[in-house]
Amino acid sequence: MIPRHKIDEILAAVSIEEVVGEYVNLKRSGRQLRALSPFANEKTPSFYVVPEKQIFKDFSSGKGGNAVSFLMEHEHFTYPEALRYLAKKYNIEIEEEEYTSEQKEAENERESLYIVTKFAEDYFKDQLHDTDEGKSVGLSYYKQRGFTNETIETFSLGYSPNKWEEFVTASKEKGYNQEYLLKTGLIKKSPKKEDHYYDGFKGRVIFPIHNLSGRPIGFGARTLLTDKKVPKYLNSPESPIYNKSNILYGIYQAKGEIIKNDNCYMVEGYTDVISFHQSGIKNVVASSGTSLTPGQIKLVKRYSQNITVLYDGDEAGIKASFRGVNLILEEGMNVKMVIFPDGEDPDSFARSHEPEELAEYVKSNAKDFIVTKTEILLKGAGNDPILKAGLIKDIVESIAKIPDAIARSVYVKECSTLLDIEEETLFSELAKIRKTAIQKNARKQDYDNYEAPLQVAEKPKSYEAFESNVESQEKDLLRILINFGDKNISITQETEGDEESEEIIEVGVAPYILHELANDDMQMSSDVHNQFLNEIVEMVTEDNWNIGRIVNHEKPEISGLAAELVTSKYELAKWDLRNIRVSQEDTKLKRAVDGALYSFKSKMVAVLIVNNRTMIKAAQDSDDYEQVLTLLKKQTKLDEIKASLSKPTGRIILS
Repeated sequence: MIPRHKIDEILAAVSIEEVVGEYVNLKRSGRQLRALSPFANEKTPSFYVVPEKQIFKDFSSGKGGNAVSFLMEHEHFTYPEALRYLAKKYNIEIEEEEYTSEQKEAENERESLYIVTKFAEDYFKDQLHDTDEGKSVGLSYYKQRGFTNETIETFSLGYSPNKWEEFVTASKEKGYNQEYLLKTGLIKKSPKKEDHYYDGFKGRVIFPIHNLSGRPIGFGARTLLTDKKVPKYLNSPESPIYNKSNILYGIYQAKGEIIKNDNCYMVEGYTDVISFHQSGIKNVVASSGTSLTPGQIKLVKRYSQNITVLYDGDEAGIKASFRGVNLILEEGMNVKMVIFPDGEDPDSFARSHEPEELAEYVKSNAKDFIVTKTEILLKGAGNDPILKAGLIKDIVESIAKIPDAIARSVYVKECSTLLDIEEETLFSELAKIRKTAIQKNARKQDYDNYEAPLQVAEKPKSYEAFESNVESQEKDLLRILINFGDKNISITQETEGDEESEEIIEVGVAPYILHELANDDMQMSSDVHNQFLNEIVEMVTEDNWNIGRIVNHEKPEISGLAAELVTSKYELAKWDLRNIRVSQEDTKLKRAVDGALYSFKSKMVAVLIVNNRTMIKAAQDSDDYEQVLTLLKKQTKLDEIKASLSKPTGRIILS
């Protein structure tokens, strides 16, 4: 782990124009530097670097942030990888946090497991190519499947001889610790003889599994026997270096192509991956027969937002996979599906067709997941009203997983037509499902008064299609906060007593905006905006105003938003729309602040009112009268806030 003080030292040493300049041709444009976007094809430069703020902003792709974010976007580094790259570039020695004796022992064990696994990979390859048994049995199998020598080498395919102790003997001759071999499943203890071991994968063809850097971490081993009592596949057990929930077969060979094509094909088995790769479709990975996990999905998300899931023609298998695809939707990724003809799977189809035919089939048959799921379930339900009601709930549950409100709204409209059911009914069911999820996961946070340390509540995920309408107003507020939060504005203070009086006082922009939001229990619709606001809250409560904390945030979505909000192209555009014609915004700051607050509150209240009415109807339909009462009280509060917005802001009554 890189210590915090080292991270600060690295960020302080970095010159963003030097880092970015290694990848694009920057040219001076006033106080900024400009170039063609490295993230999009364009003829007119819209990529800017602002040296004085140490940020970049790409207006063609929307990406932005600091030098670390640029490397994470362009080179697909993780946050620690980007920091280590910069440390090396600027000759900063990173002193990783001192390991405890337990940590050192664990790290030594991990490295030992890597070593014995690499030995096993090389051993299996040698057995395949250099022994008579390997050539006649293992190599023949691979050749029968049409794998070329180049493909066999690319995936490091191997063979384990059909002998009980061949690998055990070879590993002992090399002096490897048998305990490490046991942990990786390469050898197993004999149930009959104490301290006796036998080969774990004897008589099987071997498919090594590699991590992102190409190191072997485990194996899949297929039997060539037809005996149904013998497991078709044996797989390495979980170990400190192999967690099957966080790795995908073929990811090492595919990651570059996934980036290049901005799409990842997801298949089930090892041979599916290999056959596709050999046919020219190299952006393909496999879940290796297991259900998709969040860790595997996040692994793909590092390289692309798009996944295309490939299925054979087995309808039961397709339906069984729907839960895994829901997890993909939950990550905010775009999902398509391709179904192969009956009797075909990705492997067999790739082997029986020319590469051009395979590419054309996959391209022309890639359909949207939710629409295709709806069609499949609708076909299965027939005219049975009970089955149809169940499938409607199933479809809406999938839509509810999607974080983006606009996408949810579009799918509701599409499925409304396919299912021949009113949009309002689907929206009502959607609101109920998302409300249940909120009740399970949401954490309540105190936002009642500014005096207490403020926390921004989690996004209420039931805004549906309306929430996107307030995002521009939210950005206005955040832009003012990051650019002018440490400035002061004048407000009128009213004092209630025997004699009412008024006086003008100076308050900070950030505390004033936070007070206004808290006073009306307002929060933002976007998770990223809420996280951004939390950073502002912490700076105010700690009395430590430092926007570098946000610009250099370890989460690229936060630093990217900061870059967007402090770059000049965004600064006055929105305010010109409100006919606020000023040479610089800070000369009319109070007016700008109140205008932004009014616009945000007005839009948000409208959203909340519509959403609350939908939830009231849903509660009434389900005879949940206790919930109806709660929502009616909330409606009264919202109506009061709406009425108060007709009054001028900027007046705080102190008793």
